[in-house]
Amino acid sequence: MEINAAVFRKVHEKLAIETVEIDKPWGREVLVRTAATGVCHSDLHVVDGQGRFPLDRPIVLGHEGAGVVEAVGAEVTAVKPGDHIVACLSGFCGNCPQCLAGHPNLCTGGLVTRPDSAAPRLSQKGQPLRQFIGISSYAEKMLLHENSLVKIDPELPLDRAALVGCGVLTGVGAALRTSGLEAGQAVVVFGCGGVGLSIIQGARIGGARQIIGVDQFPSKREMAERAGATHFVNSAEDDPVKAVRALTGGLGVDHAFEAVGNAKRFRYDIPTYLEFYRQGRLKLDEMVTKRGRLGDINEAFRAMKAGEVARTVLTFD
Repeated sequence: MEINAAVFRKVHEKLAIETVEIDKPWGREVLVRTAATGVCHSDLHVVDGQGRFPLDRPIVLGHEGAGVVEAVGAEVTAVKPGDHIVACLSGFCGNCPQCLAGHPNLCTGGLVTRPDSAAPRLSQKGQPLRQFIGISSYAEKMLLHENSLVKIDPELPLDRAALVGCGVLTGVGAALRTSGLEAGQAVVVFGCGGVGLSIIQGARIGGARQIIGVDQFPSKREMAERAGATHFVNSAEDDPVKAVRALTGGLGVDHAFEAVGNAKRFRYDIPTYLEFYRQGRLKLDEMVTKRGRLGDINEAFRAMKAGEVARTVLTFD
């Protein structure tokens, strides 16, 4: 089946919209019509040559996607055609030592991708393309293992739900699950991009007393305050450590976050965070500061590097 996808071929070069082939779903695989995808820094890191992803063949990037199931393999039990889903980068096998130890985000089983010896999920003129983190959401369709997605309420807007698959899951999860944050504590968040703003929101939901956002772009002040920051430090003008100590009366903070982290337990957390959104406690509408189509991917990367956006969301027909 032919689809359009944004193909990455060489470091520091723009992505090109090209026609590629996507295979039919095998076994526990699910074919999804992409409705929306967020544009994440992890994708930009690959384009800028900062990632550790193999660059021996062209790649279809993107991993923050949501859509509608079109077809399923014979062994799929999690979803059926017509279901709305969010893709998640922390796909798991459920059987490796890391999964059995309660750390599915560190899965080493390799179940959610096809081995290199098998027919590729994505190809072009008979040559295989790499699938980014088993997802590749910068394409009109995604071919995913059922352990790399979660079914969601069809009433929820897919262009907002897509954000929960990576940035929101990572950020809110870092604040509410990983850190041990308690109500009334003080936190600082270094970096107010999509993940950082999600950490701020998680800290607000968790009852933090003081939430200090730190970023080099002054335009991030309004975004951080809208997400729940009580204070903002422009690190391009002030020493952030001295500024944080001054804001806390010399005491410092209880928790300091860098805007990176690991998502885990996504089949529980994603529906929970989307319920927070339904209740008005998690602000996803405000996270989407720029919209576009697949052909706008390179402009989305430019806006991200310039600090102009919290998240760009690309939508499909």
